Amino acid sequence: MQREKQPVAPARGALRRLPPLGHRILKTSVAVSLCLLFYWLRGYRGQDMPTEAAITAIVCMQPYVRDSWGSALERFTGTLVGTFWGLAFLLLMLLPGMTEHLLLVYLLMGLGTLASLYSSVLVKKPGAAALAAIVFLCVVISFPDIDDPLGQTLDRILGVMLGTTIAIAVDLFRLPRRKDRQSVFFVRTRDLAPDRFSQIPSAALYRLNYLFKDGAKICLMSEHAPAFFSLQMSEAEIPLPLIVMGGAAIYDANENSYLHVETIRATDSLRLREYLDHVGLSYFIYTVHKDRTCIFHQGEMRPEEAQIYRRMKRSPYRSYLEEEIHAPEEVVYYKLLGTDEQAALWQDKLQGFLHDRGLRGVLRQEAGAEGLSALYIYSGKATVKRAQSVLMEMLRREDPELRAVDVFLDRPYESERDAVHLLQRLGDLYEPLRLFGKKR
Repeated sequence: MQREKQPVAPARGALRRLPPLGHRILKTSVAVSLCLLFYWLRGYRGQDMPTEAAITAIVCMQPYVRDSWGSALERFTGTLVGTFWGLAFLLLMLLPGMTEHLLLVYLLMGLGTLASLYSSVLVKKPGAAALAAIVFLCVVISFPDIDDPLGQTLDRILGVMLGTTIAIAVDLFRLPRRKDRQSVFFVRTRDLAPDRFSQIPSAALYRLNYLFKDGAKICLMSEHAPAFFSLQMSEAEIPLPLIVMGGAAIYDANENSYLHVETIRATDSLRLREYLDHVGLSYFIYTVHKDRTCIFHQGEMRPEEAQIYRRMKRSPYRSYLEEEIHAPEEVVYYKLLGTDEQAALWQDKLQGFLHDRGLRGVLRQEAGAEGLSALYIYSGKATVKRAQSVLMEMLRREDPELRAVDVFLDRPYESERDAVHLLQRLGDLYEPLRLFGKKR
C-alpha cells in the first residue's frame, strides 16, 4: 500500500508508436505551400518571395473547426482591423517631417499595435486581437526602408488577405477520414482539471462535447463520487457510463444509476470498523443506497475533518447523513482524513490488517487543503483496470469488436493547455489522417 502517484501513460495501440500527424500541422503546411506556390507562379523567387501571406496563414490556422464560418469571420475581422491601422500609419508617414525621427516612428508603431488590439475588442472580436496586431506589423515593420511605401503596403495587404483566405479555405476543407468507431477511449478527469473543485476549461469542454456528438466512445474516469461530474462538467453531454470512486463503481450519468458497484464484504467492513473504533480513529463511510451516494461520519470529528466536511456538505449532489442507518453490505470505501504525517502513519499501521482481508489502501493528497491527505480503503477488487474490463464486457454485448485505449497525460496536470492538448490527441486517434497504409 503506497501513496498514489501520477502514472506514466500506459500506452496502448497507437500510443506505442510516434505521435500521430495532427490535423493542424498538416493543414498549416498545406496552406503555407499554397501561399508560396501562388507567388512562385507570379514569378517571385528567393529573397523576393513575399512572406506575409504564409505568416498570416500560420497565424490564422485553427487546431480544429468549431464554427467554421464564425471563425472565418473573426479572422477576416482581425485582418481588416490590422490592415486599416497599417494603412493609416503609412498615410501618417507621408506627412512632412514624420520620417526624420525614427524613434517617433517606432513609438507610433507601438501605438498602432495598441490600436489594433483595442479595436478588435471594440468590435466584439477579442479572439481576433492578436491577428490584427500581427497583420499591422506585417504591413508597417519595414518602413521607412522601402522605396514605394503605399505600393508595397497594398501588396502586403493583398498578401495578408491571401494568407487569410487560403487558411480559411484549407481549414474548412475536410479530407475524408475513417473515424475509429471500434475504440473506447478511457480518459482520467484529473487530466482535464487540476482537482475536483476546479472547472474543466471551456475549450476542453467544447472539444469533448464535439467528440461526444460526433460519436466518439469516451469513458471518463474519476477518483471521486459522481458528484464530481455534476459540479465540474455539468455542460458535458456524456453518452457512455463513467468509472467513478477510483474504479469501485460504474455510473450512468444519463439514468442517474449505478451499473456496477464493487463493495467491501460486509464481514470485512464490520471488522474494519471495529478496528478503527478500537484504535480511536474517526472516518467517513461512503455507501451506495438505491443509486444514491450516501456519506456517513463515525467518531469524533477532528478540526481538519470538519473543515472539509463543511465545504463538501454545501453541495446539493452529496448526501451527508448523521444517523447510523447504512447497511454494511453497501459500503464502497472508507476515508480517513488527516495531516500528511497522520495519513502516512495510518497507512503503515493498517497495512497488515488490510492485506490479510483483501482490502486496498490508497493515499491521496486532499484537494484544496494544503497539508492534508486522505487514506481511502477499498475492496481489493475495486480497481480501475477491473472496472474497465467490466465496462468493456457490457459494451461488447452490442459490439464484440470494441477495444480499449487509454489516453492519459504522461505527466501531472499543470495548466488548461494540458487538457486541450490531451483532447486534441484523442481527436487525432479517433479520426486519424491515414496518408500511408491501411487501418489495422
